Amino acid sequence: MAMVGLFWIAEGDVYVGAKPSGSAPGVRLTAEGVLPLGDGQPGFHLWEDVHALTVVDVPAKSLVRQVGAVKDLVLDTVLSLTMAGTPGGPYEAPALMTVRVETPDGERELAAHVAAAAGYSSTEVDLSRALLSRLTEGAATLATTLAAMSEWGRKRDGATPRAAEREELLRSWVG
Repeated sequence: MAMVGLFWIAEGDVYVGAKPSGSAPGVRLTAEGVLPLGDGQPGFHLWEDVHALTVVDVPAKSLVRQVGAVKDLVLDTVLSLTMAGTPGGPYEAPALMTVRVETPDGERELAAHVAAAAGYSSTEVDLSRALLSRLTEGAATLATTLAAMSEWGRKRDGATPRAAEREELLRSWVG
């Protein structure tokens, strides 16, 4: 599994935001369409019906957010160690972003968890939004782009690449 821009790529699967588990909300991009995941997010949107795909409420990377992420990690570790054996323990769900799917029937808002605790760089956000827009340009573009993302995910060893490599990947997928 690896994060590239606003996408989480696990083996051949592509998600907007973090890959959800259990009943957590998420959005998976398949060759057939946009698949909402989690409780309260029913439906499936075929690509031929998707006119626009955008993401809003994306947290921007900042020094304050980075320091906050480190502080939270330290605090969670300390609490986990001191509360060992406590069922559930301290847990705060990651922030949510909104994935907007525009179809002939109107706009649908879906929730997806943020994968980057410290937020996303403006370059990765812009490239990710351009890539989402590209996916709605037509079947050939969609198939080629999603196939390239999936293939990269299948070959990846699991580690998230550094920022420069993530940006280069996004640029190559945008075309």
